[in-house]
Amino acid sequence: MTRYRSRFFAVAIAIAATLAAPAFGAEAQPFTSAKEIDLLKLLPPPPANDSAQMKADLGEILRIQVTRTPEMETRAKADAEENVWRFADVVANPKFTKEKLPKFSAFFDRVVETEGAVVDPAKDVWKRPRPHLYSDLVRPVVPLSKSGSYPSGHTTVGTLMGIVLSNMLPEKRDVIMRRAWEYGENRVIGGIHYPSDIEAGRISGTVIAQIIMTHEDYRSEFEAAKAELRAELGM
Repeated sequence: MTRYRSRFFAVAIAIAATLAAPAFGAEAQPFTSAKEIDLLKLLPPPPANDSAQMKADLGEILRIQVTRTPEMETRAKADAEENVWRFADVVANPKFTKEKLPKFSAFFDRVVETEGAVVDPAKDVWKRPRPHLYSDLVRPVVPLSKSGSYPSGHTTVGTLMGIVLSNMLPEKRDVIMRRAWEYGENRVIGGIHYPSDIEAGRISGTVIAQIIMTHEDYRSEFEAAKAELRAELGM
């Protein structure tokens, strides 16, 4: 009887441990969502398709299209990736890698997921057409998308990542935030977003950063990721 009971408890503990552990390959969970940060109430709507602002936005894209260099195009294509490792050039440390920084990496996976959870619902409502869908004159050099153009999700997450990363590495704040701004600008250079999408994305990223800083789970994971990062980089 005792042996049976011991086996029962052993199985029960094993099941509980399995249920408590995160599933292999489970997606990172965002720190917040559109329920808390409603961009429909925080941002003005995008310019109307027949407005002067829309014409000005398109004009700027076409101007850049004929002046961008191969180097600018290469940079824009590389920045199509949405992850914190795009800041490696300004962090400038060979230990700034996913393999060396598992806690940091998992934390920023949540940061990236947060952008989509907040921005995508607003995009779906406003449904601003991407430049290449609005005008046949636009020739994007980055992967295409048919999702709403406003606000720019890449710019939102680039701004958000820049703010969070610069809070971990205040010594590098200036170069990190310049890189975050370039990340957004590369969406116009790539021909996939309008300048007004970028402006709205920077506002969105800043708002999200300020809100999630008030969350306990964010603060605890931030401190653990920051400690790992600074220790690994020797700072």
